Parts: sequence; structure tokens; C-alpha cells
Amino acid sequence: MLLKIVTIGVYGFTEGAFFEALVRAGVDTFCDIRWRRGVRGSEYAFANSARLQRRLAELGIRYQHFREVAPNPALRQRQAEADKLEGATKRKRTTLGETFISGYQNECLSAFDSRKFVERLVDAKVVALFCVEREPAACHRSLLAARLQHDLGGEIEHLLPE
Repeated sequence: MLLKIVTIGVYGFTEGAFFEALVRAGVDTFCDIRWRRGVRGSEYAFANSARLQRRLAELGIRYQHFREVAPNPALRQRQAEADKLEGATKRKRTTLGETFISGYQNECLSAFDSRKFVERLVDAKVVALFCVEREPAACHRSLLAARLQHDLGGEIEHLLPE
């Protein structure tokens, strides 16, 4: 099953540019893979769940939430501790730490079934995996996208703010 996967974060995007990037990429199914579906800061209020879902519906893009592939609070805390040691903040992080990567693979991806995940997307052609970080390598969405590509093939494109 070949599927195009795009990933997108919210940091660095304006509201208009965020939705324009989704439309330009041809996204028909939007997968919110956050644990909590809110974002701090008024400039990113458009990415809070209710507003996000309304705007996606207006654009004809189906919204689905997949909390089971979101890192739990304990795993996110381990990354926050690694960030602190590195002197980085979440919004400035460019890569994930090894502790987070191995934790995510063990806690979220070890029992993950790519085929079942895609079956839940019913007729999707272009799927967006969404979380908040600007850099794909700094977010679990890149790990999930790589797993889907490994298991199913297809193309991955990371949508970034200009």
C-alpha cells in the first residue's frame, strides 16, 4: 500500500502558511499525534484541537487523533531533562536524544502495526503526521513516518515553514 506521508509541526508557521502547506501538499487526512491537543501561545491558537478541526473540515481534510502513538508525559519529561543538559529549549531543539528515541521505539513502536494504522485511514492518499516541533528530527513524527515508510514503502515529505 503506497501512501504519501507528510509531516508538519506548528512552530514557525503562521496560520495561513500552515494551512496553505497542507493544501499545496494535497493532504486529505490529517493525523494529530499529540498527547495533549493544545499549543501554548496566541500565535499558535489555530493549532488547538477545536479550531484546527474546524479549519481542516472547511478545507475538506479529514482529522483523526492517534494518542497511542504520542509519547507519554514521562517520556517527554526525559527529553526535557536531556534538553536542559544540552541547554536547549523545546522550540529550539533540532534533534531528539537517544533516551527519547529508544524510549519511543520501546513504548510506542514495539507493538505498532503499520498496516492496521493505515487501515484506519480509509482511502487516504496523502497523510499528514502532525505534532508541534519545527524540525522533524526533533519530533517523534519523524520516527513514526520512518517506521511507516520502512513497513509500507511510499514517500515522506517534511513540510517546513519558510
